[in-house]
Amino acid sequence: MNLMAQETNIKKRILLVEDDKFISMAYKDSLTRAGFEIITAADGNEALKKIEEGKFDLILLDVIMPGKNGFEVLIEIKKNETLKNIPVIITSNLGQETDIKRGKDLGATDYLIKANLSVKEVVNKINGYLNISRLL
Repeated sequence: MNLMAQETNIKKRILLVEDDKFISMAYKDSLTRAGFEIITAADGNEALKKIEEGKFDLILLDVIMPGKNGFEVLIEIKKNETLKNIPVIITSNLGQETDIKRGKDLGATDYLIKANLSVKEVVNKINGYLNISRLL
């Protein structure tokens, strides 16, 4: 087996940080079917613990959660030298321009408003970001 074939067999690991069980299950199911390995966290503190324990190719991060919110988690990720280059996509129902600007200013790769996108569209965006980052 050549190196290129081996590389394509490696599943990309995504940390899904979402406190809504229904949304978490929908994303996890769709992302797993799309070929990703999904690890879940239900709040910001659990997310930070899992980020420190494992290597992730991308983080899908909700904003409104118990414990640390998504903005606080993003700040922790971006100030850590070993974690700061992991793409973080915020998924939130907070759609105000100030919230979107704050997320991007804190270093989010993208800010997606849940109500505006289907799970399939989110999967397509993730595929796009992971293909771009693999080429870097």
